[in-house]
Amino acid sequence: MTLHLIKLSVGIDDVEHLARIQAKRLADARRQGVAPELRHVTRNTPRQADAILDGGSIYWVIKGFIRARQRIVAIRPFDRRDDRPACALVLDPKLVRTELRSFRPFQGWRYLAAASAPPDAPTGRSATSEVPAAMAEELKNLGLI
Repeated sequence: MTLHLIKLSVGIDDVEHLARIQAKRLADARRQGVAPELRHVTRNTPRQADAILDGGSIYWVIKGFIRARQRIVAIRPFDRRDDRPACALVLDPKLVRTELRSFRPFQGWRYLAAASAPPDAPTGRSATSEVPAAMAEELKNLGLI
């Protein structure tokens, strides 16, 4: 059974901002002659890695709302410079927008059951269809999302 992860995307303004940062990381890796892969490094290795690798994604919480996801293609050990154990979640570069769903702040990552994950947004959404953070917060306060 597929299992997902959910993670706050701290310091990110919107999905386009996340896409720009990830594109820069891929470009930097190519320039350095390193395999261009997107990795999210975390201290804890998911114990349910097999379920995550069975079609799971990482859902990004941006400005208080789940807004996008990326498929997790591998989970592997990662060597940190400080020699502390770590894990690399290797991500598909394709960011998929999801329907907005409010989500409270938390630390680290959490498991997200497939049944609880928001559906993908309808295809064809343009960059201008991003709901501004202030409007999304107001809609949340009104109980509309």
